[in-house]
Amino acid sequence: MAKVYTDKDADLSIFKGKTLAVLGFGSQGHAHALNLKESGAKVIIGLYKGSKSIPVAKEKGFEVYETGEAVKKADVIFVALPDTKQAAAFEKDIKPNLSKGKTLLFSHGFAIHFKTVVPPKDVNVIMVAPKGPGHIVRRQYTEGKGVPALIAVYQGGKEAKKIALAWAKGVGGTRAGVIETDFKEETETDLFGEQTVLCGGCTALVQAGFEVLVEAGYSPEMAYFECLHELKLIVDLMNEKGIAGMRFSISETAKWGDITVGPKIIDSGVKKRMKAALKDIQTGKFAKDWVKEYKGGYKKYNALLKKGEKHGIEKTGEKLRSLMPWMPKRSIKGVQAAY
Repeated sequence: MAKVYTDKDADLSIFKGKTLAVLGFGSQGHAHALNLKESGAKVIIGLYKGSKSIPVAKEKGFEVYETGEAVKKADVIFVALPDTKQAAAFEKDIKPNLSKGKTLLFSHGFAIHFKTVVPPKDVNVIMVAPKGPGHIVRRQYTEGKGVPALIAVYQGGKEAKKIALAWAKGVGGTRAGVIETDFKEETETDLFGEQTVLCGGCTALVQAGFEVLVEAGYSPEMAYFECLHELKLIVDLMNEKGIAGMRFSISETAKWGDITVGPKIIDSGVKKRMKAALKDIQTGKFAKDWVKEYKGGYKKYNALLKKGEKHGIEKTGEKLRSLMPWMPKRSIKGVQAAY
């Protein structure tokens, strides 16, 4: 069982007299910056010239600099940029302003593990990865709680680990518990989870279930409720109590369907394809294809997203969610994390 680090294992005084820079002010960036600031650290923000996030960061009370200048001024630099944009930012703004002893920090290991970013040997390279989106990291912190986090040291030894633990404490992670991993393990398991279960697997399963019911003549509204709306109830139960705990809370009929029909749907063929997806991650094929897609202007990426937005489940869901006053009213059009 991995050691779980808590508040007593981390020392925020390591940041005394130091400047922390957060490059980007999107989901994770804004949460880390605000939490660290409220934990007593000196935090500045680095953004590219003309970024829409500049007035937002200033309004939150931060000094904002162009990316290269922020790197120059800081001792610890959090690269809170999209995976595909880190390489260009590193070559243009980060690398020329790094000096011996500085620390580069990431919240995901993609760029380092797949070597789209190759840092100099005389800087620390660490990771602090909260296991939750930025708005939850922020909300939990303001409520006096925290989101569990992973830390990793790619280069830099004991001192680098102390910095990682201090950062994790500053964002609230040690309140919940921090586990040490390495860049390879975090990157490969994170990508696998996203692709095969949490995002890719889940959305494909929901859409397929909806299609089967509608094609069989059932109303789209009933298909939506049974294949999407109620999914949250089951996931919440699993999140709180595990799979066995979820099964304890559902009817015997639901349990019998779960344990007898579920394995026929998610069968050995699915597992075989999951293993193939994992192989593509491990060999770097997925990373190579994703970087190529980015460099090609996101053509396939945007086309597939647009196709998904036109799926029948979206129109049905929009109508039904409008009848639920407790649901936040959001439009996906034009919504993107700000960097």
